[in-house]
Amino acid sequence: MAASGIAVRGPRSLLRQIREAMAGGGPAQAKLDMVVRTIAISMVAEVCSIYLRRASGDLELFATEGLSRDAVHVTRLKPGEGLVGETMRLGRPLNLSDAASHPSFSYRPETGEDPYHAFLAVPLLRGGRTIGVLVVQNRTERVYDEEEVEDLQIIAMVLAEMVSAGELLGLTELKDVEIAPHKPERLKGARFAEGLAYGVAVLHEQPVAPEQLLSDDALAEEARLKWAVEALQTQIDEMLEGQHGLVGASYEVLETYRMFAHDRGWNRSLQEAVRSGLTAEAAVERVRSEHRARLGQARDPYLRERLHDLEDLNDRLLRHLSGDVHTVRVLPENAILIARNLGPADLLEYDRTKLKGILLEEGSAASHAGIVARALDIPCVGRLAGLRDRVSEGDPVVVDAETAEAWLRPRADVVKSLQARMEVRAQRKAEFARIRDTPAVTKDGDKVTLLMNAGLAVDLDILGETGAEGIGLFRTEFQFMVAEEMPRLEAQTALYEKVLEAANGMPVTFRTLDLGGDKLLPYMELEREDNPALGWRAIRMGLDRPALLRMQIRALIKAARGRELQIMFPLVANVDEFRAARAFVDQEVAWALKRGRPEPARLDVGAMIEAPSLLWHLDALLPMTDFVSVGTNDLMQYLFAADRGNPRVSDRYDPLSPAALRALKTIQQACADTGTPVSVCGEMAGRPLEAFALLALGFDRLSMPPAGIGPVKQMVLSCDREAARRNVEALLKTSAGSLRGEVETLARKLYVAI
Repeated sequence: MAASGIAVRGPRSLLRQIREAMAGGGPAQAKLDMVVRTIAISMVAEVCSIYLRRASGDLELFATEGLSRDAVHVTRLKPGEGLVGETMRLGRPLNLSDAASHPSFSYRPETGEDPYHAFLAVPLLRGGRTIGVLVVQNRTERVYDEEEVEDLQIIAMVLAEMVSAGELLGLTELKDVEIAPHKPERLKGARFAEGLAYGVAVLHEQPVAPEQLLSDDALAEEARLKWAVEALQTQIDEMLEGQHGLVGASYEVLETYRMFAHDRGWNRSLQEAVRSGLTAEAAVERVRSEHRARLGQARDPYLRERLHDLEDLNDRLLRHLSGDVHTVRVLPENAILIARNLGPADLLEYDRTKLKGILLEEGSAASHAGIVARALDIPCVGRLAGLRDRVSEGDPVVVDAETAEAWLRPRADVVKSLQARMEVRAQRKAEFARIRDTPAVTKDGDKVTLLMNAGLAVDLDILGETGAEGIGLFRTEFQFMVAEEMPRLEAQTALYEKVLEAANGMPVTFRTLDLGGDKLLPYMELEREDNPALGWRAIRMGLDRPALLRMQIRALIKAARGRELQIMFPLVANVDEFRAARAFVDQEVAWALKRGRPEPARLDVGAMIEAPSLLWHLDALLPMTDFVSVGTNDLMQYLFAADRGNPRVSDRYDPLSPAALRALKTIQQACADTGTPVSVCGEMAGRPLEAFALLALGFDRLSMPPAGIGPVKQMVLSCDREAARRNVEALLKTSAGSLRGEVETLARKLYVAI
């Protein structure tokens, strides 16, 4: 067999014969038998077999030419069993000159395959899932050449589409074939944003499914593909040049897109698929499936992350081919957004009145998607392994962000239980609304100030509804992250004026730009860093680019116009940094006064305590500041040397551990001794149990996401603070790694609403 028959006539001839066989009349089994016979003749193979995956995961022999017909619907292989099972596990072709010598070979006497040595198996891939395996065999010991492997892959792709499209519905045995997930499943993940939701799955940036797989004009399809790839490359190049910035995407991701978009191997794979007779869209889907199958098995997290980049690249290319580049998705009622990951602006582009929940395969609670989801009060669960491959568009889905679970295609009893819990949550929300205007005073008479974290325009609309007494942290970088180019002085001033007007006299603390780390801008060219969380970010960037920081300070002073203004610098690691940053404020005030412009009625300048280094230099820092705020998100990750954005280590510490609570107590005591106002504005402040511990440590100003204010106020109203203080101080002396269980037991003993 020096050359395959298919190589002589071209794959389109064989594909057309297969189409004709499937379109003809007669029983479905007869159609499958005709397909394997046609493939065997065309490839000059003595055996051709089709195995399909059952819902149980087993692979069953559905049709064969060359093996014993008695084995059809009898031979079954467990996942990973035999060479067919190994092909399914790998998700890529298996090409052997002597099948029996392979360690995964499994002998099945009923098939009668003893005489056959040469073995080539390719997976039937559908949406990255292996739904079956196509096999050809020959007696002669030989390795099938690249063209033969390529041809069989094209055939397998078409077969997968036909099976999935229901072209074999007449076959009774096919009813149990798992074309797409259909059984109820429960996935365990991590809670990114509190809440419960039930709705239908909507796949983020759902790829445009090719309507036609085969083409009669390969040259025309190749020209279409070339045009679309060039348009995609131009779009990505312009993103990096800042001409058409991708909203919310980081420079690193965009650079990766560009690398892949210009990759010769990727382009060559697409061209070869088109030249074999596929349409441009079908070629993209085929290359996508190969990448999913190959990289989806990778253990290296970097390689798996590259799969996400390739997914996005393929989706964008399909949209260019369809001319549907700027279409806005129309959501169904009660939509549950399904994605591998999201940027902050990706989420803002959806209709929040219909978006009820979010499920992510990746990410972290500190990711942009998590922060925005909490700001919008949308339940979100992330780090759900294998999510995208286990859910289809339109599937009923439950988001349980209380237990950090996702229920796919849930049973009726699960839905009923969820609805009961949602009613309880609604009643709790009604209770929070009832106490909205009630001052947050403990049972023993201590006043606690509850503030809101913000950063989005939508936050301002709900400020009055939350019962917050002001904005304790306004993240100014969000304006930069959702813009297509660097916001000018006028744009910044307009936003800050809007925030101050919405606050209507309540205090607002503006945090200067906290960029860098995981918050990079497509229009700001930065060098890649080995450890960005500890790199050039926040106040370090502002001090090294004084024009950027001074323009923001100037915009803040201009926006205040006779009102009180609070400016806070993030990630101050030593007193010299704060001294230099405060000097910029003094210079901008002098600049405004010199030009006869009004200065703020009162100007307070503070620092965020996020770097552990300040814990041992508070005596020098506090006299320089008008106030400080504890950013527990970063402080904890630096204190424990565990990246909060890395799911492998983010749960290696607990903010309710003795070490963390002692550090917080050190800050509170130093501020009390010097009379320095102090607040806590990290995620810790918005969770009732952690907020209970903060009250016990002496903190009485807490800033949190909008959804946390009601539950925390309810906790405050039920808390005997003096009793909490005595007991928590006693717990700090223990040697336990975490005090979460002890603090929770104490809160319940004191009848605190947590």
